[in-house]
Amino acid sequence: MTPSFSAIAIIPARLASTRLPRKVLREIAGQPMIGRVYEAAKHSPLLRDVIIATDSEEVMQFAQARGWKAQMTSADHRSGTDRVYEVAQRVAADVYVNIQGDEPLARPEHLDALLRPMSDPKVMVSTIKTPCPRQDVDNPNAVKVVTDLNGRALYFSRSTIPFDRDKTGNVAYFKHLGFYAYRHAALERFCGLPESKLEAAERLEQLRFLDNGIDIYVAETPFNTVGVDTEDDLRRVEEMIRARE
Repeated sequence: MTPSFSAIAIIPARLASTRLPRKVLREIAGQPMIGRVYEAAKHSPLLRDVIIATDSEEVMQFAQARGWKAQMTSADHRSGTDRVYEVAQRVAADVYVNIQGDEPLARPEHLDALLRPMSDPKVMVSTIKTPCPRQDVDNPNAVKVVTDLNGRALYFSRSTIPFDRDKTGNVAYFKHLGFYAYRHAALERFCGLPESKLEAAERLEQLRFLDNGIDIYVAETPFNTVGVDTEDDLRRVEEMIRARE
């Protein structure tokens, strides 16, 4: 189904990562990580274009040699969202999709779910969730999300939310996946706001939206992902990809 809006994906790709140096160019099952993310986005029929946003000449040249669209962005950005906004100021679209360059398990189905709420012109920001694996419920590196009955995010946390006080075992937990879609006005406002107190406490930038009264709508997908931040993550993802392929 063709969306009623124009959407482009922007993939922030910073080379100087601290925990896993040069991770966007690391190979996973024979393909560079950034290539897996780019190709997944390119396979989505809902996107008009896909652009890598980097502060690295090496990543830029790597992309150009493979015919991938890429743009240079400032090395001073605080976050990938700021990098997305810089490209959004140069490329017009109704909706901008932020796909992190360290999400090699990204697939077109994630983007199908992500863009579903944006069919409502009143929705300014959307993201996605998936049923939280049991082993991740108490894992602070797996961010949990709770929503209202209409899919509007109530809170994101590294803590176990909701808290099953009576230990009923009937609580459904959802893991947040770091894919975002924004309208230009929401992206512009976010990047003009200071870091919020909740954002600083949890180290979760999406809380800046909630702290400032900007609603985030959350769609569900059955497809989990693992963001790559460490060597262990990379090996885990490689095993998952080889099993899938």
